[in-house]
Amino acid sequence: MKAVIQRVLRASVAVDGAVVGSCNHGYMILLGVAEGDTEEDAALLCKKIVNLRIFCDDEGKMNRSIKDIDGEMLIISQFTLLANYRHGNRPDFLASAKPDEANRLYEYFKALAATEIRRVESGVFGAHMEVSLTNDGPVTIVMDSEILKKKK
Repeated sequence: MKAVIQRVLRASVAVDGAVVGSCNHGYMILLGVAEGDTEEDAALLCKKIVNLRIFCDDEGKMNRSIKDIDGEMLIISQFTLLANYRHGNRPDFLASAKPDEANRLYEYFKALAATEIRRVESGVFGAHMEVSLTNDGPVTIVMDSEILKKKK
């Protein structure tokens, strides 16, 4: 499972011109589910993300988590994070989980996040979405559950 975490002042996602999810100060997360990912991957990634200290404290040091600042989260499914671009110029997405399984784990991740974060909103799985955000910093972190598992 891969995630791109962007620290934002605000973010929103629209489908067919209508806003379906938004957040204020917090994270906009693009989440890609790979073939073979499990609930363990979702839990590992979620725990790391909600405890990640990339918000500034009173001294201007990145020392606070999204929980510490009572931040919000916007989570958007993004199968293209699993793109294979090594051969040729047209990527394939064969490493992405099948849609039913990807959606199940995406929903599981959102549910886990909602147990930790006051406000969690999302896009529409599988829809063509328009994402707007005001990056804060900018601060962008890319995480992969496979790398987190190797830490053990």
